[in-house]
Amino acid sequence: MSADGQSPDVSTVWNILLIEDDPVVARTTDILFRLAGHQIDIAGGPDEAYSRLARRRYDAILLDMNFTAGRSNGEEGLACIARIMADDPGTRIIVITAHSGIRIAVAAMQAGARDFLMKPWRKDDLLAKCAAVIGQRSAGGRISPPRAGGSGGGNILLGDSPAINAVRAMIHRVGPTVANICVTGRSGSGRTLAAMAVHAASGDAAMPPVRIDLRDADQWRLLDDAHRTVFLRHPDRLDMVAQARLLDRLLPGLRCISMADDLASLSPALRRRLCTLEIAVPPLSARREDAVILARHFAQIAGESYGRAAARLTPAAEAIVTATDWPDEVRGLAAAIERAVLLSDDGMVDAAAIRPAMTASVAAEPGGAAPFRLDDAEKLMIVAALKEHRHNVSRAAAALGISRGTLYRRMAQHGL
Repeated sequence: MSADGQSPDVSTVWNILLIEDDPVVARTTDILFRLAGHQIDIAGGPDEAYSRLARRRYDAILLDMNFTAGRSNGEEGLACIARIMADDPGTRIIVITAHSGIRIAVAAMQAGARDFLMKPWRKDDLLAKCAAVIGQRSAGGRISPPRAGGSGGGNILLGDSPAINAVRAMIHRVGPTVANICVTGRSGSGRTLAAMAVHAASGDAAMPPVRIDLRDADQWRLLDDAHRTVFLRHPDRLDMVAQARLLDRLLPGLRCISMADDLASLSPALRRRLCTLEIAVPPLSARREDAVILARHFAQIAGESYGRAAARLTPAAEAIVTATDWPDEVRGLAAAIERAVLLSDDGMVDAAAIRPAMTASVAAEPGGAAPFRLDDAEKLMIVAALKEHRHNVSRAAAALGISRGTLYRRMAQHGL
C-alpha cells in the first residue's frame, strides 16, 4: 500500500460516502480524502445517505453510529446498516464509533459491516482500513472489484412507509433465489426500479440482464442470447398467440423478471412460467408519507443538474407534495420537482412553484380506501403556508399563488 492509502489492487481513486452529522468531523474527513486524491460525498444522516445511494455507487461507506443528540446505543447506525445491506448485500461499510463502543462495533460487523474504526481515529488508520475493505477478497479468494462510482445510481427503493417496506422485504427474501418474479403496478410507480432491485439481490447481480420490450418485435431476437436472467417488459400487452410464442421461446433455467400492469390478461400457462411470485408496487397515493422523501431526493438531483446548489422545498411545498395525487405517479412527481427547481431563483422551491393544477384524480379506487379529498389537501397546504410564514397572510397567499382575499375566504371555509 502506498503512503497515501492507495492500494495497487484497487482503483487509484476511491468514491467514498461519509454518513456523519458532526460538521467538524465531516469537514476533517473531507479534507483528508481529497488531499489523498479520492472523492468523497457527505450525508448528514441516513435519509440523505439513502438519497445519495440511489443516485450513485460508492466503493465504501464510512458510517457514524449515532445521529440524535444524547443517543449513544448505536441503534440508528445498526438500522442504517440493515437498510443499506438489504438494498445491496455487496456494500462495503466501515463503522466509526467511540472507544467505549466495542459492543456496538461487534453488532455492526454481525449486521454486515466489513470493519470498524474507533474515535478519535488517525488518518493513516482510516486510509488503511479503506484500502483493505475496497480490495477485500471474496470467499473464493478473488479480489472483488470495487463498485463503480459515477452517476449510475444503486437499486434503492426510497421511502419508509409500511407499503414500500413490505416491497423491500419481499425483494430481500426472493431476490437471492432463482424464482421467476413479476413486478406489477401502475406505470411510473417504480416497477423497473423494483425489478432491478430483485436482480441486484441475486447471485447474478454482477451480470447485466438482457432487457426486452415485448411490444417491439425486433427485440424478440434477444431471447436467443439470453442466459441466466432476462427482463421482460409488458408481457400482459401481448395477445394469446404472441403469449404462446413467448412461452415456447423461454428456455428452461432462464430466470424471468417481468414488469406488467397486472396479471389478469396473462394466459394461465404463461403466468405459471413468469410469475412464481408477484411483487406489487403500491401507487404513491398508498404511501403518501414517502412523497416528501422522494421530492427531496428529486430536488437534490435537479439542483445538481441545473446548478441550484442545496435545492430545498419549503414546508408549504412539501404539504402540497403530500396532498397531491400525482399524475404518472413517482415519475410525474419527479418531473414536477425538476421543473420547480429549474424555475426557482435560489434553489428554494416554494408552494407557488410546485402547486399543480388540481384535477379530479382523487376518486377512490373501487373497493379501496376513502379518497384523500381536495378540501383536505387545500386545508393542509394553507396550514403549512401559514406556519412557514409565521401567520403573515400576505406572504402565505403569495406562496400559495392566490390573492390575500381568497386566502381569507379559504381560511374561513376551513375554520382556520
